[in-house]
Parts: sequence; C-alpha cells; structure tokens
Amino acid sequence: MTNRNILIAGDTITLAILTVIGFATHGETGAAFLPRMIAIFIPALLSWFILAPMLGLFNEEAIADPKNLWKVAFAFLYVGPLAVLLRGAWLNAPALPVFALAFSTSNAVGMAVWRWVYIQITRRKK
Repeated sequence: MTNRNILIAGDTITLAILTVIGFATHGETGAAFLPRMIAIFIPALLSWFILAPMLGLFNEEAIADPKNLWKVAFAFLYVGPLAVLLRGAWLNAPALPVFALAFSTSNAVGMAVWRWVYIQITRRKK
C-alpha cells in the first residue's frame, strides 16, 4: 500500500471515528442514529477529499514534516463549514454556525492527531 493510500484510508477511518465520537458525546450511538451519522460522514468525506489535496495535504514533502500539521487545522476552516452546508442541503435542514464551529474544531484536532501518528510511523520506517 502506498503512502497516499494509507493516508486516504487513515483519513477515512479517522473521520468515521470522529463522527461516532461526536454522536457519542450526545448519547446517540444506537443503530437508529446511523442514518444521521452517515448524513454528516459523507459530506465530511467529500469536503475533506475535495479540499485537502488542493491545500497540499497529500503532498509527500508537506505531510512528512510535523511543522505542517497546522495546515490540517487550517483546512478544517473550510472543510467543516462546507460539510455542514452539504449536510444541510442533503437533509433540507439549516446549517447552524455553532455546529460548523464545533464540527470544524473537533475534526481539526482529531485529523491533526491522526496525521501526527502517521508522521511518527513513517519516520520510524526510514
């Protein structure tokens, strides 16, 4: 598996975990909440995989340096609100700014942690 494929798989798993954690913080972890989880997970994936490459977050040189982890957080200034807007359009529901802020912040932290772990693992292999 190439490093890019590892990043894609890891990013997808990280967003899935963060989605479950987000729902768990509200006590919403049962199977009945699965459609709502999917309703934010899919827009989050789309937003991330549209914007992250544009910001160089799959560029091998950029992602190998922990000093560039701020770019992950920066990406979520755009990824989070876009995901919330897409979710709102999909569900024909309002896109609440407070939800976009909480979603962006928590996902920025979670994705930065995953990317830091990735950097540590790839450094040890060298």
